[in-house]
Amino acid sequence: MKQRLGGLFLLLAAWQLPVIAMAEDLIMTRSVLAFPEAMLALQESIAAHGYTVSRVQRIDVGLTGMGYETDKYRVVFAGKIEEIRQFTDKAPQLTPFLPPKIAIFAEGGQTVLVTINPQQYGEIAGDAIDPAIFDRWESDLRSIFHDVNSAR
Repeated sequence: MKQRLGGLFLLLAAWQLPVIAMAEDLIMTRSVLAFPEAMLALQESIAAHGYTVSRVQRIDVGLTGMGYETDKYRVVFAGKIEEIRQFTDKAPQLTPFLPPKIAIFAEGGQTVLVTINPQQYGEIAGDAIDPAIFDRWESDLRSIFHDVNSAR
């Protein structure tokens, strides 16, 4: 499962995405905003939904070394600290996946956002965590992606 989730992020650069798409495993969107504006809209919406951005990680240096031509590729880590603590206590097998992450990268004059559907976390957690929480996370992520698409 871990390899499957990690590998999904690597396949994203080749996909042409509609405004908001949802596969079984991923939630994605393509914004008409340039990368800096999309990143700002993303962080503002994350905060407006009651989540905290814990880290923004640059990964473009490694991608450039592998032949990708982008200097605008980040992973945004965001969550609610108390939820994350409870989840790692109740379901330690979730620890490598928390806090949830959103990949954001430039493609042409647009910006693509991708995240793992939180329902996948529910499968990993099993009965240890109420599945309604993952439903809320999914709803919030869809709303956050909508906010980025609505930003001008």
